[in-house]
Amino acid sequence: MIALYIILFIYVLQSVWTILVYNDFVKRKLLVDNNFSQIKIQCLKRYDLVPNLVETVKGFAAHETAAFENVIAALNTGASANSPETLENADKELKATLAKLFAIIEAHPELMASSNLANMQNQLVNIENAIAISRQFYNDAAMMYNRKIVSFPNNLFARVFRFKQAGFFDAPDGSTQSVRISFN
Repeated sequence: MIALYIILFIYVLQSVWTILVYNDFVKRKLLVDNNFSQIKIQCLKRYDLVPNLVETVKGFAAHETAAFENVIAALNTGASANSPETLENADKELKATLAKLFAIIEAHPELMASSNLANMQNQLVNIENAIAISRQFYNDAAMMYNRKIVSFPNNLFARVFRFKQAGFFDAPDGSTQSVRISFN
């Protein structure tokens, strides 16, 4: 009879431990997902601002239609991104197209003097800072989640419950620089 109680106690203890480990995986996965959503929210703010910037520049350089179309295409790619890797690639594409747009802006001194454009510049800088902070929070959450997945004995449970490691938001080479905007 004592052996039955010991077996029952071990079974209950194992069940409680399994539930706690599973719930911790879920909590960490939700934190990773939430932090990725925060990055997307900041990127969407940028995607809302950039078309206004494009429209402002169009008034002065309507002949640059290819540059405008490339910016809009990059915005659409980023808006549909659903993983750190695809968002990272879209961000790289957007920064390259914005660099061309800013070259157009610099070629038009009357455009550079626009207070509306200066306001958009400040908004864009603030959004870029918020994106950088959101990426940091995401990567921290992904690191903690991934560490739990690969640590023993949690890795056994992760395999059983099919928890997969989260990708990190790594900026590709050359895209770690902020978009430089100068209206002077």
